[in-house]
Amino acid sequence: MTSLGRVLIIAGSDSGGGAGIQADIKTVTALGGYAATAVTAVTVQNTLGVSGVHPIPVGIVEAQARAVLDDIGADAIKTGMLGDRGMVEAVARILDSVEGVPSVIDPVMVAKGGASLLARDAIEAVAALLIPRAALLTPNAPEAAALTGLGVATTEDLRRAGEALLSAGARAVLMKGGHIPGDRVVDLLMTPAGETAFETERIETRHTHGTGCTLASACAVGLAQGLPLTEAVARAWAYAQEAIARAPGLGRGHGPLDHGWPLRGKG
Repeated sequence: MTSLGRVLIIAGSDSGGGAGIQADIKTVTALGGYAATAVTAVTVQNTLGVSGVHPIPVGIVEAQARAVLDDIGADAIKTGMLGDRGMVEAVARILDSVEGVPSVIDPVMVAKGGASLLARDAIEAVAALLIPRAALLTPNAPEAAALTGLGVATTEDLRRAGEALLSAGARAVLMKGGHIPGDRVVDLLMTPAGETAFETERIETRHTHGTGCTLASACAVGLAQGLPLTEAVARAWAYAQEAIARAPGLGRGHGPLDHGWPLRGKG
């Protein structure tokens, strides 16, 4: 039943359930897809932050991915926390083994609470190996700055960085503007053919843990289900905005979103 939308997620686990593999699975399921996983790391975290990161050996991550691809298959691949250069290189090998399957690359570098989730040499590997393999790259402003070496403090800066990432080989980029100050948040979907802006009033809340993971996974399941890129991103963006607005208020820090809201309806 390939129309279901099979997504292989290669990312780290979040014990708090708000980000990482847990957020990815919830998102893909809520939007009607099927989620399979290759876990890259087990983290010890909650809404207050990350207190431990325990990487999974690269060979085991590749074996997880191969077990899924050889049996269940995938209509899209989404990556999240990768940790180090060796893991990035492994993901590049995995992507090369599945010709024609679109990849959504979320270049996760720092946790919401500030913990580093990607080694410095791995950032260079993401730029060299994953950007050219990305059907869609989804960086926030700090990630875009790290990948391009450009300052990203305004929406125009975000656009300039997006152009650089397209020039580096990404087929499309969703430049996320949540870190840019202002009453409104502007995200830019950019392709060589043009640009689509997604703009909304900023929601004043501390409950935004896992927003990037959620948005990238929502994009991935849309592509897996055969939606055109702009339609897949528009649906994903609307889903994530509603999930933020409906955040259940759990925890004493950066709380999780309401990933399951479509299952209960929008009313």
